[in-house]
Amino acid sequence: MSSSAPSSDLLARFAAIVGEKHAVRDPAAIAPHLVENRGLYHGASPMLLKPGSVEEVSAILKLASETGAAIVPQTGNTGLVGGQTPREGGSDIILSLERMNRVRDIDPVGNTIVVDGGCILADVHKAAAEHGRMFPLSLGSEGSCRIAGNLSTNAGGTAVLAYGNMRQLCLGLEVVLPTGEIWNGLRRLKKDNTGYDLRDLFIGAEGTLGVITGAVLKLFPQPLGHQVAFAGLQSVEDALTLFKNASSLCGTALTGFELMPRIGVEFTVRHIPGVRDPLETAHPWYVLIDISTSDSAETAERMMTALLEQGYEAGLVQDATIASSEAQQTAIWHMRESMSDAQKPEGGSIKHDVSVPVAQIPQFMAEAEKAVVAAMPGARICAFGHMGDGNIHYNISQPVGADKAEFIGRWREMNKIVHGLVLRYGGSISAEHGIGQLKRDELASIRSDIEMDLMRRIKTAFDPAGIMNPGKVLKA
Repeated sequence: MSSSAPSSDLLARFAAIVGEKHAVRDPAAIAPHLVENRGLYHGASPMLLKPGSVEEVSAILKLASETGAAIVPQTGNTGLVGGQTPREGGSDIILSLERMNRVRDIDPVGNTIVVDGGCILADVHKAAAEHGRMFPLSLGSEGSCRIAGNLSTNAGGTAVLAYGNMRQLCLGLEVVLPTGEIWNGLRRLKKDNTGYDLRDLFIGAEGTLGVITGAVLKLFPQPLGHQVAFAGLQSVEDALTLFKNASSLCGTALTGFELMPRIGVEFTVRHIPGVRDPLETAHPWYVLIDISTSDSAETAERMMTALLEQGYEAGLVQDATIASSEAQQTAIWHMRESMSDAQKPEGGSIKHDVSVPVAQIPQFMAEAEKAVVAAMPGARICAFGHMGDGNIHYNISQPVGADKAEFIGRWREMNKIVHGLVLRYGGSISAEHGIGQLKRDELASIRSDIEMDLMRRIKTAFDPAGIMNPGKVLKA
């Protein structure tokens, strides 16, 4: 892999593959693709390629491997760890899948849908709904994120509790390897034990092993009953007990259980237009409960009512409201999904996408708050997330009146505190966002030598020229 900028002759050869119209060299047009969502990484690139077919992707990667040109795959540019951002040197060529956005086929009997890697997640939802089916991956960025990116980060979202993350929602892949070879693994089979599972190598690889150009995804019947409730609680311990009760009462019908702090609700009501507090009085903690049933709306209503009644009687639930319309359900979910963006107007925010065993969440939250506040008095902790699967977005907003730059300068210090506790509780420093650039060096410090060596061997086997998304996950 070359670290120098590609020559004008080489750029012309890349442009010839996709056509000049789809080989963008205008710095202003490339600029939005050079910055990740949080502004932590700012890269440079001489060209943005927009292939329109698998064959064009193949030709691009073949030429890149032959010449050592670095390629950075990019889909919706919604990643949060810099995995989709080119490096600063200006040698990386961006490969965008935005033109490859078709729904290729849908099978409502076998409950599968085949899509291009550049298909927008919301378009998959729409196509499934037109056939009475649903694709359960739900993300705040679903209007712009794309399937190849969701797969490359093994995206989770709010429905992992019931349906699993992208690894569990994918049956087959089509991938262009760094050498330009095309692997067609678009199998629709739920049972296939013929050799190594190559699919799982590419899911979560963050574009370092190849470019995902197509996928077979699982669909599910649309639920006939759906209930959403918002409840105020006194403590995280009470939330955990309520979750245990919900799991026992609802089983697989429990499709979401989200934990939120009071400060997160305050930020969201203050800064997100149209959001209001669903409850009349304030509470230290809140949970959003989502129940979906396959038989009837009455079943979902009975389950939710019974769960909240149990919670009231046990002293777990202090107050609650059940959404009485689809619009109210959407509004409650919108508040939860806007919580991260609501922190931006409050100044700097140091993010942690972590997971711990569900039963350990209360202890982890208490210990982490004590350690963070001791290190940074006045820090405002906005920890929220998917309690049902143990994934907590442990975000720290700057103290009121603090200097933003100085606060952000302590990012690694706060990471060390929070991640140290996460590892002590047997958790993960990256639950659903990936490694990218942000956690690359930290990954090497927490994984065993044999694990890191195996990852490097896999990388070398698939990408001998080292041209695929260099510097992400592993050092280039």
